[in-house]
Amino acid sequence: MSVRYGIIGCGAIAQRRHMPEAAANPESTVAALADPVADRVKTLAQQYGAEAYTDYKKMLKQAQLDAVVVCGPNALHAQMSIDALKAGLHVLCEKPMATARQDARRMITAAKKANRHLMIGLNQRLMPPHVRAREILDSGRLGKVISFRTTFKHGGPDGWSVDGAKSWFFKKNAAFMGATGDLGVHKADLMRWLLNEEFVEVGGRITTLDKRDSRGKLIPLDDNAVLSLRTSGGILGSIEVSWTNYGGEENFTVVYCTGGVLSIGTDPTYGVIVDYANGERELHQVGEMASNVKQVASGVIDSFTESIRRKRKPAIDGAEGYRCLDVILTAMEAAAEGSVKKIRQPKL
Repeated sequence: MSVRYGIIGCGAIAQRRHMPEAAANPESTVAALADPVADRVKTLAQQYGAEAYTDYKKMLKQAQLDAVVVCGPNALHAQMSIDALKAGLHVLCEKPMATARQDARRMITAAKKANRHLMIGLNQRLMPPHVRAREILDSGRLGKVISFRTTFKHGGPDGWSVDGAKSWFFKKNAAFMGATGDLGVHKADLMRWLLNEEFVEVGGRITTLDKRDSRGKLIPLDDNAVLSLRTSGGILGSIEVSWTNYGGEENFTVVYCTGGVLSIGTDPTYGVIVDYANGERELHQVGEMASNVKQVASGVIDSFTESIRRKRKPAIDGAEGYRCLDVILTAMEAAAEGSVKKIRQPKL
């Protein structure tokens, strides 16, 4: 049977990614939509042949669903997810999964108690160039990883959000985190997965340089961050994120190893390039990386649908979401103190 999805929050990420991907998958259906903006949800529901709700709690009670996708503001992710899990539904939650460690743990506990899947939409590790890069690193032919640098920069959510500069992304009580939470959490998860090691230490600068809201005032959230990190195995690296890259979008990673250098997303044709220490070069032409400009399939809905149908743990479960959130929250604390902080590794 087809997995019947309800989607909470009908903003840009739902419209450009989750709705079309759920509709395109032959094993899933967009069954219901919930958004407080009545005209928006009504129009989209008609487009997908779904039920429309302005109150997500009513949708949870009344609609016939198997799972929900939580796409609301960051500060609401935890409660929306917990409500859906308590209603007996599987949950795919957008990143960051929560704005506090305690809330993230509550989500994980609720999923276990309900015996339902909880997956976090950390799509970067599903992108074909990153999958190929992980295969290359795992093969051992580049030797030991020494260091890395990874970057994710674009012009900010006001350029693609359905509400523009009035978006909840720029409201402290709704978003809690700026570019660090929006983009940094992606990179923290990607590098954990790519290197197959946990981060144990982080420091850096997190600040607001230029991004302004609809009134022309600097936003009360960070628009740029440069983080320095160390893994459990001693790998050093940096994460740079920005909402003020007004020239386009950058999403690339370079991994420096004893046997050469692995470059991901640095070339428009070859998604992965390997430059060996002996002068040899490999060019890998793999699938594209999803971006705000070009929303190619992310694979998130497909992966989650398969988990539900096959009754197996999601590839990116709540514990994975917690780990990268913990990196970002610790980075925020370290930046506020002007220090370097150890990253806790709790059992989950």
